[in-house]
This record gives sequence, structure tokens and C-alpha cells, in this order.
Amino acid sequence: MDVQTEKIALAKRILETEDEAVLLQIKEVFDSNEKDFWTDLPDHVKAGIERGRKQAAEGKLTPHDEVMKKYAKYL
Repeated sequence: MDVQTEKIALAKRILETEDEAVLLQIKEVFDSNEKDFWTDLPDHVKAGIERGRKQAAEGKLTPHDEVMKKYAKYL
């Protein structure tokens, strides 16, 4: 199916629905695509993410199974 056909099919479904929850979900999808979550993050969170990216790039990672063994008693 091409994009135009898909858009028309979706538009028909939107126009036919009376389910407000579905319409709100569709609106959220469009709204979330317009917004870059990164700009909403506090600076200290951005710094932590960047620090983690750098550590990953340097190979400073702990395998998942090791982490799970260490913290299993808390779960």
C-alpha cells in the first residue's frame, strides 16, 4: 500500500470513530513527534546520559547478567 492510500484509509477511520480515547492517543502520537524530549531534560540528566555514552564508547560496560547477579537480592 502506498503512503497516500494509507493516509486516506487512516483519515476515514479517524472520521468514523467516536472513541475519544483513540483520538487522544492519535493526538499524542502527533504531539510527541513534534517535540524533542532532549530539550526538556534537566542539564544534570543530559550530563549523566552523555557520561554513559562516553563510557559505553570506551568499552566500560558491565554485562547484564553480572548486574542481575549483584542486585538479584533486591528484586
